[in-house]
Amino acid sequence: MLKVEDWAEVRRLHRAEGMPIKAIVRRLGISRNTVRRALASDEPPKYRRAPTGSVVDPFEPQIRALLTEWPTMPAPVIAERIGWPYSLSPLKKRLTLIRPEYAGIDPVDRVTYEPGQIAQCDLWFPETPIPVAAGQRRILPVLVMTLGFSRFMTATMIPSRQGGDILSGMWWSIRGIGRVTKTLVWDREAAIGGNGKVSTLAAAFAGTLATQIRLAPPRDPEYKGMVERANRFLETSFLPGRLFASPADFNRQLEDWLVKANARTVRSTAGRPVDLLETDYRAMTSLPPVRPPVGLRNRIRLGRDYHVRLNTVDYSVNPRVIGRFVDIVASPDTVTVTCEGNPVARHHRSWARQDVVTDPAHAATARQMRQALAEDRQRRQAALRRHTDGHTVELRALPDYDALFGVDFTNPDEKVSNQQ
Repeated sequence: MLKVEDWAEVRRLHRAEGMPIKAIVRRLGISRNTVRRALASDEPPKYRRAPTGSVVDPFEPQIRALLTEWPTMPAPVIAERIGWPYSLSPLKKRLTLIRPEYAGIDPVDRVTYEPGQIAQCDLWFPETPIPVAAGQRRILPVLVMTLGFSRFMTATMIPSRQGGDILSGMWWSIRGIGRVTKTLVWDREAAIGGNGKVSTLAAAFAGTLATQIRLAPPRDPEYKGMVERANRFLETSFLPGRLFASPADFNRQLEDWLVKANARTVRSTAGRPVDLLETDYRAMTSLPPVRPPVGLRNRIRLGRDYHVRLNTVDYSVNPRVIGRFVDIVASPDTVTVTCEGNPVARHHRSWARQDVVTDPAHAATARQMRQALAEDRQRRQAALRRHTDGHTVELRALPDYDALFGVDFTNPDEKVSNQQ
């Protein structure tokens, strides 16, 4: 094969110096046909190895037959069906080339958003366990929200993926921005719209804010690609190398990092989210004067153990309302219990599992009530009539005397038969 240097020299000698082909052959010691090919080619010579085929070639008819009926059949299943004896790597490469002929190609259009139009929401689960109690660590969800126009990003860790906690995280983000977009996009998160329809709790939240919640199609992460990229950005840029002492410490570090993240230049908008936020903000909807329904809520009758359970954690309540209905409202920070509108308990919320939170004042009240009950029983026991020998005098019921004398006070005109 002619070297690139010889090809260049042949062309120079013939075109620049006008040297004939015979002279070039004598000077460079190459054949006449090689010189002619070099002069005819406008590109430098390249080494091309003749194709030797692939181990997949004998199996390709079987592969195509399977793809004709099942275009999305995974490579391991195809390997099993055709009796593939080699590693999956060459099979996967061939499937990448021929599968679009059967499954088709789904092009994606570039989407642009108007100011104030949309915000995408999602839950991100950082792989770092967070200390929530002595000897207990948990992987907790982080609610992430990204504005469509400005790409401004907010995020906060929440105690659970229950509907009330998710809405608390959304309200925290919306309240921090100061306004709400016309549409909030969610995937089919169970508490928001797991069955393909927006839940009653989420609909009430959106209705109070005069916005709407739109659910993404099933198994379509590209529908909310902005927030998915934000999750990946958090995973690769915020999380590595950090240690967290508690969920509150996680949120403090995250809040400081978001200031820097929103000041970076985004390639798709050629601007900084913090600079574009003002344009987004002016087109958003103002917040209503009332707060939307958020947090976990429950109503139960208080049992004798004077504790209520919330997300596997038990919280004490004033035992004086045992047997009555109490209303429980929990934010990510506090748990409040009321009875007929009167507060009967307030606790800092525990993010641990199977924890017990008891107010010492409630425990002291319970001890006093037990002691008072014991003293009352003793007084009643001492008030019983006794014979001189100490045994209790039997007290007969009044209806026994009515029956003895044949008196019926229910129907005074009738006599009852003597039972004695």
